Amino acid sequence: MAQLFPRSFNFFAKSTIYGGLAFIGFSVLIAVWIYDSDYVTGIRVVGSQPVPFSHKHHVSDDGIDCRYCHGTVEFSNTAGMPSTETCMTCHSELWKDSPILEPVRASYQTNQSIQWQRVSLLPDYEYFNHSIHINKGIGCSTCHGRVDTMPLTWRAESFRMDWCLDCHRGPQKYIRTRDQVFNMEWQPPPNQLEEGAKLVKEYKVATTRLTDCYTCHR
Repeated sequence: MAQLFPRSFNFFAKSTIYGGLAFIGFSVLIAVWIYDSDYVTGIRVVGSQPVPFSHKHHVSDDGIDCRYCHGTVEFSNTAGMPSTETCMTCHSELWKDSPILEPVRASYQTNQSIQWQRVSLLPDYEYFNHSIHINKGIGCSTCHGRVDTMPLTWRAESFRMDWCLDCHRGPQKYIRTRDQVFNMEWQPPPNQLEEGAKLVKEYKVATTRLTDCYTCHR
């Protein structure tokens, strides 16, 4: 029986198979890289806001505490956004004619809320409670980064499920004493794991339930 293809075709066939597998593998790596890129996660991406609010100026320069603007963070699911009246407490006297603050003045005069764009937006199917995290010793900077150094606010973390689970599986790595929750400059001590384990027990963190589906998906 005559051979239909020459022996050299064996090399061609193997090269095609291996090349195809390499292409698929390379494509998967590129897809993973894009999925984890800042472009997709939104990390370090500054979005457009009605007013170019600077946390750096208000927190670092003026020393305003997080709770002055986010007044419900300790007892509610949401941290809360400051009312225009809160902004005007200062800006009726300071920078009262500044053009960039015109949306604030217009909001105050018309009683129409400023439409801020959410930076740390979670999916609708995910349940998150600010107060439980605050009262269990998880600081603002753990999730939101050093907002006190941000001239304009950007997302510091991906807020994806694997990122959340990293903390839920090992809260001792991130927990701090309650009096340090709002301290943006806090850094974990060298013995964080040891001290964190003590705080997990002291604050009665229910570690056995932290990875239950119902905890975050209700």
